Amino acid sequence: MTTDSSLEFFLNLAKVQAVMFRRFDSSLWWLGFNEFIILYHLSQIKDNKLRRIDLADKIGLTASWVTRMLLPMEKIGLVSRETNENDARVSYVILAPGWRLKLEETLERAQHLSWELIPTDKRDRLLDLSILINDIWGALMWKR
Repeated sequence: MTTDSSLEFFLNLAKVQAVMFRRFDSSLWWLGFNEFIILYHLSQIKDNKLRRIDLADKIGLTASWVTRMLLPMEKIGLVSRETNENDARVSYVILAPGWRLKLEETLERAQHLSWELIPTDKRDRLLDLSILINDIWGALMWKR
């Protein structure tokens, strides 16, 4: 059975993603990679808050997945929930202020780990690969 290069790309991407998630999960001290992704995106937004659906869109996952991930994060105080005073159906996820320093420390560790995972002699190809992945992301989001 043969596959073309586009399918090979996605099969290889899935393989890399699985190993990468395990490495990040075991190396980010107090956070798993999924939690790190959520906190990272919240930290990049003004007021450090997003609607759950907007957070799900940024991550590329479903709102129900984000809700399941946020419940334990709320219990340990990484994030909190805020309701919209104009529309009770809308709630926001907010980065808890006390965790900003911890997130910065974890971001530094994640950066070092990413340098370890990508061979130095291949880093010059990262921009092209990032552009390709973002183009694929955009096409997938457009077709939803």
